[in-house]
Amino acid sequence: MTQLLAVLLVPLFTISGTWHSLGNLTASDPALAQHRLAWAGCAGLAALLGMVALAAILAVADFAGAPAPLWLVMLLGAGCGVLGYVHVRRMLRSSRKARHGYERIFYYLLWMCAAAAILVTVGIVFSVLGEAVRFFTLISPLEFLFGLEWSPQIAIREDQAGSSGKFGFVPLLAGTMLIAAIAMLVAVPLGLLSAVYQAEFAPAGVRARVKPVLEFLAGIPTVVYGFFAVVTLGPMLRDLGTGLGLTISSESALAAGCVIGVMTIPFVASLAEDALYAIPQDLRNGSLSLGATLGETALKVAIPAALPGIFAGFLLAFSRAVGETMIVVMAAGLAANMTANPLESVTTITTQIVTLLIGDQEFDDPKTLAAFALGLTLFAFTLLLNVLALHAVRKYHERYD
Repeated sequence: MTQLLAVLLVPLFTISGTWHSLGNLTASDPALAQHRLAWAGCAGLAALLGMVALAAILAVADFAGAPAPLWLVMLLGAGCGVLGYVHVRRMLRSSRKARHGYERIFYYLLWMCAAAAILVTVGIVFSVLGEAVRFFTLISPLEFLFGLEWSPQIAIREDQAGSSGKFGFVPLLAGTMLIAAIAMLVAVPLGLLSAVYQAEFAPAGVRARVKPVLEFLAGIPTVVYGFFAVVTLGPMLRDLGTGLGLTISSESALAAGCVIGVMTIPFVASLAEDALYAIPQDLRNGSLSLGATLGETALKVAIPAALPGIFAGFLLAFSRAVGETMIVVMAAGLAANMTANPLESVTTITTQIVTLLIGDQEFDDPKTLAAFALGLTLFAFTLLLNVLALHAVRKYHERYD
């Protein structure tokens, strides 16, 4: 508690000293009154950085097992406050412009945020790459990429049966693409038509009510979708297949794909609607003035003009479907079947990653290292999809004056 109070001394001293300085300066030089808010923001940012630095010092001291004495913490807090006070008084001169310093601070802050995002991505890649290289030293990359069997059980004893150790990636890719394709068959028509209705046909009052309800689907936890697939949709499809003379598994790619498609409808609808709204109204007015109906205008003018944005929504929904795990685990099962039949049970790449990392296996076991190889392959696959989509968006992008 005392350390927390000491940390709070940093913004307290800095902001109080800054406000006092600004008040005196404004009273003596009214011409600089317009800079008051700008330098207040600078002072708040400096106080925040000082507080974070002091908290980091305290955390390091606690982690090292030698908590800092209270008098040292109080001295650091007061020192940071005095430094902030002196710095702001120094910067608040008539010869300095607050706006330039304020913009410079936020320029570097935004640059650090952008750099942090890139560094996190690079760190993720290298953390997965190192373990994947270890896996490929044990298992041939050709066997992994082109193998048709997935059975990652390694024999512990020489006489143990049922542990073939097959690491073929193709059945997992087939199951992933099958479920993602079914999801897109559900999400793309429903999402696109919903976006067209909201952007081209719906009155403002109806759109204000429909849009929040539609986007609410994106906020439902995936485990709830999984429960719906297991309890409702899976048994319903099984009973329907029995009535039609078909054999449909309770855990099938069809059930998982349909539920994932419903979950991804908001991604398609929201981005497609934004793309349609970005089209200049003059295009619609020109089409209507030539005698086209609202439907013809939406089909032949609005949708083609907004195609890059709509395609971006499709890609986001597809990536979301490929990366879904919980719904697949609950609704599609864990069987790595090499099939294109949506009525059978299949598994996906992300599901197997979770399965392989559960337990007490060591990281020198090919079964555990296979999860990193799957993660690296999935990362490369989604990166390729993003590159192709970016190329298509740039190629067919239309500019309006």
